[in-house]
Amino acid sequence: MVRRLPLAIVNPSTSGAEQARRENPRPGEPTSQRVPLANHTTLRLGGPPAELVVAERPEEIADAVRAADAAGKRLLVLGGGSNVVIGDAGFDGLVVRIATRGCSYDSISDGRVQLTVEAGEDWDDVVADTVRKGLGGLECLSGIPGLTGATPVQNVGAYGVEVAERLVSVDLLDRRSGQVRTVPAEDLGLAYRSSVLKHNDEAVVLRVRFLLRDDGLSEPIKYAELARTLGVEPGEQVGVAEAREAVLELRRGKGMLLDPEDRDTWSAGSFFTNPVVPPDEVDAVLARIRERVGPEQRIPQFPAPGGTKLSAAWLIERAGFPKGYPGEEAPVRLSTKHTLALTNRGGATTEDLLALAREVRDGVRKAFGVSLVPEPVLVDCSLE
Repeated sequence: MVRRLPLAIVNPSTSGAEQARRENPRPGEPTSQRVPLANHTTLRLGGPPAELVVAERPEEIADAVRAADAAGKRLLVLGGGSNVVIGDAGFDGLVVRIATRGCSYDSISDGRVQLTVEAGEDWDDVVADTVRKGLGGLECLSGIPGLTGATPVQNVGAYGVEVAERLVSVDLLDRRSGQVRTVPAEDLGLAYRSSVLKHNDEAVVLRVRFLLRDDGLSEPIKYAELARTLGVEPGEQVGVAEAREAVLELRRGKGMLLDPEDRDTWSAGSFFTNPVVPPDEVDAVLARIRERVGPEQRIPQFPAPGGTKLSAAWLIERAGFPKGYPGEEAPVRLSTKHTLALTNRGGATTEDLLALAREVRDGVRKAFGVSLVPEPVLVDCSLE
């Protein structure tokens, strides 16, 4: 049975030193506070936790998780907060914020290099370092916010590349046994923006390994928009630095690079995954789309495991939700640069965000018969 914890309020008469200690605990030391989790998410939304611990070493993560499990506490492991939506009431349990650091490179053979990264390393910093070293494999995943430990959970992907293509293994803390074990990538059930680790709280990622190349060349450029930006044909390769800069340019233009001054980046990135329509439904769905948008419009569609992948952003806009919807006065809006991002314009609540997400989801379903699925993890909140 999960034991519910009372929320502790910081005494206003507490000394400045004690207040600072509670708001900025020593690594591995739990603290009770009313500081909202909005401070730790890119959406800048979410209420306070009952307890918070900042873990700067893998052992501190393991100790905090084991102690929480032994005490029957609810547990939330929080990384960069870039792919999570937390309810307005906060989290009635222990939040372990991952802050571990460290990377190492090991030459394997035949121009291959294994990169080992601690879960708390900033993902884009890691990608930038591989590019500086002339290592190919991760450059198309530049500019994605969040920590490295989250990348295999979500099977992060962008511009035609997924983490699954370069992932070797992860070190996991198994919460059932309390032991740390190494799990190869093929055992993680990696799929489109998913893995066996997503929506599953039985393990915590401590460390991640990738296999890269030392030839200085990018992965083959698969994504048409990126190929056009680079001026190459799909399937060609370019230098890793050139590919990274092109990806950053595209993400910047869509408000997908974090910038505290740009409210279009106060988001969880892409809020919905691109829907995959099963083969036996795709003709009917495409016919319904053509009825609404007209037969002359090209419908973006791509082969995908399990059927045909459609563009969620394209469907959202053609269902009647343009960039910036519903207007300047709303506390939550679609990004003015990209309809797939739901953005906090300041003063919003999580429920404001979810209300807009429901409106968009239901509108697309009504217009095209296609169901959109949220990409971020929803914590103590729901779209239902």
